[in-house]
Amino acid sequence: MHNNKAPIREDSIKNAGLTSGFQNFLSIVLRVFLGLVFVWASWGKILDPAGFAIIIQNYRILPAWAVNPTALVLPWIEILSGLSLLTGWFMRGSLLIINFLLLVFAVAFIINIQKGIDINCGCFSLTPETAKGMYCYLLRDLLLLCAGLWVFFFEIKRRKFY
Repeated sequence: MHNNKAPIREDSIKNAGLTSGFQNFLSIVLRVFLGLVFVWASWGKILDPAGFAIIIQNYRILPAWAVNPTALVLPWIEILSGLSLLTGWFMRGSLLIINFLLLVFAVAFIINIQKGIDINCGCFSLTPETAKGMYCYLLRDLLLLCAGLWVFFFEIKRRKFY
């Protein structure tokens, strides 16, 4: 039996999705947005590491000896990764770090949801009054993770860095 269907042309497959110009624009917008989010989120933590340590302790996940070093180091990782995304330098590494952090944060939210703990996440404010609910924090971070993964895989495809 003969197949009378015409072969699928490669250019028709490429044009079926988003145009490469729009993909490039979207990648830049998402990259800059993620960079700004991480720079903004890190600033208050850098200015008040003791307040951030209290937030970390409230999660009841890390051992006591790890709370203060985490409060001192994590904001600097966030700001450097965010600045890297904004400048375009070391993007692969910063995207890996940011996506990993977002995954870790999401797991921390899930753990607290299961424990019934509802605290301020410590992302953009260190005051307990700003708690919005672990489900909201989880949803926000999963959306940011989707954006980060999209940029990462788009950049791998575009720049061919492995």
